[in-house]
Amino acid sequence: MAALLNRLHHISLHVSNVEKVASDLVSKFKFRLFATRLTDRSRQLAFRKGAAVFIVNERQTQSGVRLNEELRLTDVYPRDPHRVNVGIYNQDDSMKCLYDISPHYPLDTVSNVCFEVEDVDRSFKALRHLGCNFVVPPTTVQDERGPVTYSVVKSIVGNVCHTLIDRTQYKGSFLPGFYVIENDCSLPEEDMSCPITHFDHITYVCPRKATHQVMSWYEKLFGFQRFFIKSNEDVDEGFVVNHEDVGLRLTAMEYWKCSKAGITLPSVDKKEPDCKFVIAESLPGQGRNQVDTFLEQHGAPGIQHIGLYTNNIVSTAHVMADAGVQFFSPPHAYYTEVGKQQEIEEAGHDPQLLAQNGILLDTDLCQDPSSQSASREKKRYLLQVFTKPIFAEETFFLELIERRGATGFGEGNIRALWRSVQAHMENQRGDSQGEGSLKIMQTGQY
Repeated sequence: MAALLNRLHHISLHVSNVEKVASDLVSKFKFRLFATRLTDRSRQLAFRKGAAVFIVNERQTQSGVRLNEELRLTDVYPRDPHRVNVGIYNQDDSMKCLYDISPHYPLDTVSNVCFEVEDVDRSFKALRHLGCNFVVPPTTVQDERGPVTYSVVKSIVGNVCHTLIDRTQYKGSFLPGFYVIENDCSLPEEDMSCPITHFDHITYVCPRKATHQVMSWYEKLFGFQRFFIKSNEDVDEGFVVNHEDVGLRLTAMEYWKCSKAGITLPSVDKKEPDCKFVIAESLPGQGRNQVDTFLEQHGAPGIQHIGLYTNNIVSTAHVMADAGVQFFSPPHAYYTEVGKQQEIEEAGHDPQLLAQNGILLDTDLCQDPSSQSASREKKRYLLQVFTKPIFAEETFFLELIERRGATGFGEGNIRALWRSVQAHMENQRGDSQGEGSLKIMQTGQY
């Protein structure tokens, strides 16, 4: 590999309406605004929930953006009676968009996944030698707490870039250039009834027959390794669902298992769990589907959804739903169909309780023989629920996932969910021409 990744640092969103997305992340998804960077040309807000960090960047538009307006705390916390400035206005805008690039993309998008590395310069030289396209060369920024070096490389997937950052010499709580406000006593406390701990996975949508090229790129450059969704998964084909109107190929990879090459990551004692990457592509002959719809609406391959890990999905979904998050629910028959109700009950859950917010359960059937007769506490399964899009363009959404030993992505739920999506599209078709086709993005979960 050319670059050794330590951990995922943050994920960047570029949006036209910073206030709307910021308000939703705080009020609905219970993230906490903890750092800001305001300049003449850019506004960046950093939000944290556990180890999951989003940076929301203001996306520049042809009509111009309101970058010279002062962004205030009440823009993010509208119920706060005090208009408190969220940060220090920084006139130094020599780098335009710090730690990232301004993509001038025509719609809201998730465009950057930032990794911490040990040596940015070495990674830059090795990756450039392999033909990588860098949009930002190694750059060092610093403040009174020390220096941080970063560079930005364009990935092989659409508009997705990767910031490679070295902050080993930095003593601050985030990054130079950001005004850290998380210790402000006027800010609301973190909602512990919504226990999100980290990013569980990131799902790319790619054109047909692009998966092997994407995986090869990440394996060669960053040491990603294949992660088998199912133990009997075909090495070349991936995990394939091809049944009636469902045609989908899923392939997963992870960046931390490098033992095959005898390499041990420097940060093996890190507290943050590692994030997996999933590639989704549609199969031919299936008609219009969520993967192809994403490619059409987004205009290119890209990040379709991000899984947020929670250790109590029932509580988390309940809190978010009360705050206004809309989840997609399968038909109620999902919870009463033969086998599924028993599967849920054997895992120790109440089908009716899960049905309240559309929470799905999938048992890992590929367990060790010795565990087949184990008690329900030892059975491996996962729980998941999917939100409706958080962008107006319906091209990005979030997933809540809780794992009880299962390592997959809810493969047993794919058929039921796909069919429920189709039913949802048909119900919406009468509202406006083409609306049903767009609504498929409300539930694309793979």
